[in-house]
Amino acid sequence: MSEALPEMISLGAKLARHAAARGDSPAVTCGEETLTYAELHRRSNRLARALAAKGVTYGDLVTIGLPNGVGFAVAAYAVWKLGATPQPVSFRLPRAELQAIVELARAPLVIADFEHELDRPVLTLAELEALGDDDSDLPDVTAPILKAPTSGGSTGRPKLILAGQPAVAAKDDPEVGGFRIRRGGVCLIPAPLYHNAPFGMLTSATSLGCHVVLTPRFDPEQTLAEIQRRRPDWVYLVPTMMTRIWRLPEAVRAGYDLSSVETLWHMAAPCPPWLKEAFIHWIAPGEVMELYAGTEAQAVTIITGTEWLTHRGSVGKVTIGEMKVFGEDGAELPPGEVGEIYMRRPAGTPETYRYVGATPKVLKDGWESLGDLGWFDAEGYLYLADRRTDMILVGGSNVYPAEIEAALEEHPAVQSCAVIGLPDDDLGQRVHAIVNARDAVTEAALRAHLKDRLVTYKQPRSYEFVDDPVRDDAGKVRRTALRDARIAAKTQAA
Repeated sequence: MSEALPEMISLGAKLARHAAARGDSPAVTCGEETLTYAELHRRSNRLARALAAKGVTYGDLVTIGLPNGVGFAVAAYAVWKLGATPQPVSFRLPRAELQAIVELARAPLVIADFEHELDRPVLTLAELEALGDDDSDLPDVTAPILKAPTSGGSTGRPKLILAGQPAVAAKDDPEVGGFRIRRGGVCLIPAPLYHNAPFGMLTSATSLGCHVVLTPRFDPEQTLAEIQRRRPDWVYLVPTMMTRIWRLPEAVRAGYDLSSVETLWHMAAPCPPWLKEAFIHWIAPGEVMELYAGTEAQAVTIITGTEWLTHRGSVGKVTIGEMKVFGEDGAELPPGEVGEIYMRRPAGTPETYRYVGATPKVLKDGWESLGDLGWFDAEGYLYLADRRTDMILVGGSNVYPAEIEAALEEHPAVQSCAVIGLPDDDLGQRVHAIVNARDAVTEAALRAHLKDRLVTYKQPRSYEFVDDPVRDDAGKVRRTALRDARIAAKTQAA
């Protein structure tokens, strides 16, 4: 006999329940600012009324271009309370890209602090909240679309990914919800909320009545200090953050008490095996969790730290939906062979997403690809190779940038890096490494470091050292944009 599904209510109604039952409990903290559940509820009521006065109605997408802060949560809940959908976007994007996104979203307005002038109103939280002080409850309504994050994908052209589920939560909280988030626990999210996973984690944690601790921006030592200070039982990181934390002097890392952490999740980018193993032994096996999926969420793999130690490099077994690896001829490949990963949502379930500004890549019978390459082992564990669009063809041999990046990042001086393929008259493409390093590391030192780690044709033929991080705080890197910029610069110079 199947288990009865939980009764679902709107996210606005769920916040109202928390405000009534645990109003004095902290809901969201960022730096020294904290909102209780009662304050989050009332302030989002007030903001929702302001948004309605500015023309936001049921079914709209509302672009939110804010840095991490308690105001981000206020804005999201205000939008949901009108039956509209938060559409998070990086506040650092250039004007042209922001304009393209708001046009796709058809957003009636943008909630942001940036100075860009767009073809629709851009209002700060302070400006909206100054429109009135009515923080009473609004009529209950459920937004038909939970969220609409953006993605540039491999092409660099923005698209929106509209979630297939409405903005709802279980009326009665389970003891432990999705992602092992414990009811009423403390969750630390130092990643930017304009990315899909951190925003989704904020939503899940607040719907479970947790205390969500954000950081204004990621800082490796400050993250450890927040763990010691706030005592979170649950932490979200991405591999770039993990690298920067691990690069701290050992005495600094050892100086903080991390004993409260029961679960540490990482996702959003491939994690170098050496780094993953270091964190498993540091945090403890079984507590370091990894998830692989797209924002599209057709299918998901999960692996625990304990499993990973016996399946080094894997991103786990499929836990939701289906995944298969297909060759270029459309035939399913056997274990051990690299091909393109295709995903399919669970049978009989509704669509998990809808694109605005793009078309899914469909093979057949509902199998869709996000462009990633990989293979399964005989036990059903998935291993990633790279994105098809990022693969480098060197003299007829396939070279996967992620493999080279992982090897480079083993060097203690490398903070972040990206590997791209540049045109080469002899080999077709040559491997070019863009490196953000410290301690004035030399090209010769990196070449020596890779000599025994990579076969000759995979080793970079050229290096470029940059002062700024190559990946953002969410671990994302746009290899296509990096490649195009360097090809364009060379063309102009010629």
